[in-house]
Amino acid sequence: MFERYTKEFRYNTKLAVPVIMGMLGHTFVAFADNVMVGQLGTAELAAVSLGNSFVFIAMSLGIGFSTAITPLVAEADGAGNPVGAKSALKHGLVLCSLLGVTLFVLILLSKPFMHIMQQPPEVVALAIPYLDLVAFSLVPLIIFQAFKQFSEGLSQTKYPMYATIIANVVNVILNYLLIFGSFGFPKMGIVGAAIGTLVSRILMVVYIWYLLKSKEKFHSYVTSFNFKKIENRVMKTIVGLGFPSALQMFFEVAIFTAAIWLSGVLGKNAQAANQIALNLSSMTFMFGMGLGVAAMIRVGNQKGLQNFPELRRIAQSIFFLTLLIEVVFAILFLLGRHWFPTLYLDINDLANLADNTEVLELSAQLLLVAAFFQISDGIQVVVLGALRGLQDVKIPTAITFVAYWLIGFPISYYLGLHTTLKSTGIWIGLLTGLTASALMLYLRFNYLTKQLIADGEQSIKKTKNDIT
Repeated sequence: MFERYTKEFRYNTKLAVPVIMGMLGHTFVAFADNVMVGQLGTAELAAVSLGNSFVFIAMSLGIGFSTAITPLVAEADGAGNPVGAKSALKHGLVLCSLLGVTLFVLILLSKPFMHIMQQPPEVVALAIPYLDLVAFSLVPLIIFQAFKQFSEGLSQTKYPMYATIIANVVNVILNYLLIFGSFGFPKMGIVGAAIGTLVSRILMVVYIWYLLKSKEKFHSYVTSFNFKKIENRVMKTIVGLGFPSALQMFFEVAIFTAAIWLSGVLGKNAQAANQIALNLSSMTFMFGMGLGVAAMIRVGNQKGLQNFPELRRIAQSIFFLTLLIEVVFAILFLLGRHWFPTLYLDINDLANLADNTEVLELSAQLLLVAAFFQISDGIQVVVLGALRGLQDVKIPTAITFVAYWLIGFPISYYLGLHTTLKSTGIWIGLLTGLTASALMLYLRFNYLTKQLIADGEQSIKKTKNDIT
């Protein structure tokens, strides 16, 4: 029985691993920032957390919007339509560039909110100059996303991975030089981390374009764009898919951002512990994200071929693989919840011993809850990827809003600020929202695919009757 699903594991993994590595690359930038900045103190770590909370909201909109390119390219590729694939990239680049600039400006305008959010004053003072540079890095990041989603739509998932790995190496080197003032470079603290992030993201765009351009197979796709000829039909299609997809990711990222802000109300140590648990959870989440992209690609291909029974079987094989992987991560979080947080802080720093000890204890409590939501988080993002492959985005957007903001957030708010659970209560709310999302999205996928198969069978019967 399981063989019809497990036989897909190898190809699904082959597709997903480069995406996972690329996604981990984005998270590793944050991990490197957090680990290096954490050596400066808990206030600096909390400042990076607060600054990134604004960036993550904007980034979720940009990355979510760009995912519209992948199913369009995958469907065009499955149907043997290279012109359609290039058109999706060209129009996607225009929209992603405009969106990147818009989000940068909106973040700059939102900075005054930091002063009215009841965040620790020393944290806000450190976060504002950090935010300016990291916000600008969104422009090249979202342009990179357009190339990335296009490449993945053609089942070429390794090129974005190469670009991300190189960018990460540059980021870590610049962090080391500029945060601590090594080898004669100026000691810039968390602003040095922001410069490293900005330079690395510019490099990602340049490298992925050069890589695709240098390959004969893809050269014609990424050169000779006629930006004077913009088709309203294609723009509307991408916006129609991209806007709901952006909202889906926004609703999820925003609730985690709300967790950062709620933790800030509890104090800088609660916020630092939240950042540690969130960063660790983000890294394991990237495995689900990568498998979600594999689901989007393969479902998009099968949609192009109109083979709905195979589409359902392939998608379910990816869901099953995700479940197995996430159970392993849950076990790792349970076993390592006391050790993992020690990577982020200097436990030998006697001057900050009391703060660091409290952060380590709080982080271990949060990772206990995070261990359980690994499974829900992984399943929901993979099913969401499959639904995007079907180009079904409106109902899933409503589902994510209900799950995170009508179910998850009220629980986080009440348990976090009005009970003794505090930080743990905030994360129990996150767990509840993710579980509700996973359940409702799977029911949506199950209903849609059964309906498509039934409609296909009915169409075949009708064709046979017409022939006879």
